[in-house]
Amino acid sequence: MDKIYGLEKMSLVDYDGHLCATIFLAGCNFRCPFCHNSSLVLDTDNLQAYSDEEIFSYLESRKKMLDAVCITGGEPTLTANLEEIIDRIKSLGYLVKLDSNGTKPEILKHLIDAKKVDYIAMDVKSSYAKYKKVAGITNNKLIDKVLESIEILKNSNIDYEFRCTLVKELHEKEDIEGIGELVKGAKRFYFQKFTDHGYCIKDGFSEVDISIANEYLDIIKKYVPNASLRGY
Repeated sequence: MDKIYGLEKMSLVDYDGHLCATIFLAGCNFRCPFCHNSSLVLDTDNLQAYSDEEIFSYLESRKKMLDAVCITGGEPTLTANLEEIIDRIKSLGYLVKLDSNGTKPEILKHLIDAKKVDYIAMDVKSSYAKYKKVAGITNNKLIDKVLESIEILKNSNIDYEFRCTLVKELHEKEDIEGIGELVKGAKRFYFQKFTDHGYCIKDGFSEVDISIANEYLDIIKKYVPNASLRGY
């Protein structure tokens, strides 16, 4: 089984309405400069992995306390044995939430069609015009994959959300309009507050003030009425 590089034993915020554990898989095909999990993206060779026994013995022991597991990263869909990990978690009776950047639409579609996951949270980094800058990439093909994943989720029966972490230096009103065009008609959307814990890929980024965040929220609600701020 692929290695799990992080475990948050209990979370009230990673899966709305559920008490969950969160596991962290390593590797990502984005280089978002404001990413707060930089070690999972850039330094995987030096990370200490958990053993399968550590992870699954903990989950086994907490079945009466927890009801879900969130799988995040990095980008989990890059993990070769993601489905095996999910199957093992599901065998313990847990709900599974998957966080993704949307660059592997074929994997998301398979997991949805096979009813392997219960909830998907997909990041939408910015407008199409600024996606490469905010995601730290040069490949337009990855953005096209993101657009494909957006449509897969919008046309699926799975419970899902789109979300965007607001960064003062990277997001402006026109970007919010562009994001709205991408996710128009979605089930729900969240703007998340950026917090610099000192582990970002690059320095020099700051949170969007709540007054501006509320202006952005008013914009996005024209496209997704069920939209909220998270972390403010």
